[in-house]
Amino acid sequence: MGFAGAMVVAMAVDALSGWPSWLFARIGHPVTWLGRLIGAIDCSWNRAPDPPALRRAAGVAGALLVVAFSVVIGWMIQALLPTGWIQIVLVGALAWPLVALRSLHDHVAAVAKPLQAGDIAASREAVSRIVGRDPAALDEAGIARAAIESLAENASDGIVAPVFWGALFGLPGILGYKAINTLDSMIGHRSERHEAFGWAAARVDDVANFVPARLTGFLFVLLAPRRSGALACMTRDARRHRSPNAGWPEAAMAGGLGVRLSGPRIYHGSITNEPWLNEGARDPLAADIGEGLTIYRRAMLLLAGVLAILAFA
Repeated sequence: MGFAGAMVVAMAVDALSGWPSWLFARIGHPVTWLGRLIGAIDCSWNRAPDPPALRRAAGVAGALLVVAFSVVIGWMIQALLPTGWIQIVLVGALAWPLVALRSLHDHVAAVAKPLQAGDIAASREAVSRIVGRDPAALDEAGIARAAIESLAENASDGIVAPVFWGALFGLPGILGYKAINTLDSMIGHRSERHEAFGWAAARVDDVANFVPARLTGFLFVLLAPRRSGALACMTRDARRHRSPNAGWPEAAMAGGLGVRLSGPRIYHGSITNEPWLNEGARDPLAADIGEGLTIYRRAMLLLAGVLAILAFA
């Protein structure tokens, strides 16, 4: 955990400022830069006439190229920095754009505010920015469920996982993880186009998130108002989720709030029958999003505190 202090710096800077919209308008974001590279490889190497085995091999090569490129860039930048606490501060400042702590909070809060005011149309519009399901089919419970699930899953993917790998390896770790996560989000789908080509991206993402997802779940358990319910639901239902990792933070959040999450939903006009997490509990409401955000804020503060202790130790 040699770079634990750097991750505290990154979390603090992001919590205070996020990634400013004016900066995004001018230069984009490191994840969008990675996205362009992945998109170019997808267009060039993922050829529909090729047999599935060849497309899978091309996907493996593409994933290795993107991850290796990101790790090498991070290593080269880090090698140029001075040593000691100056390096820790600079690594943290450079890692700041890769920690989506404030962005996640603000996007989920943007769903809660209109939903609490009874503005279903505005809350559907807000939730469509953070989930892939059809917002037109969502009622209040569906909107709240989608927002809470996104909060729980992205707390792991967007904050805990990059901070975990960044604390271990510094810039190579956090850049390598963001490359893996971006690959999965862009090509790791079970669609006709990406079933074979995105196979490696999805598998590597599962491995990279194995520890962070469970760590996020336990952070939620420790800070939930219903700790015993959170722990029971996580240990019972996490493995029922379609994802080997997302079920841990989502089940912990479901039990901690005393609501049911996941379940059937509509994607692109088709119903996906997902199992319930915390089946038998009530449906979430707008107020539960706010309570989920409270758990999230406390969990991120605890994570930063643990990293700070490790840095000074």
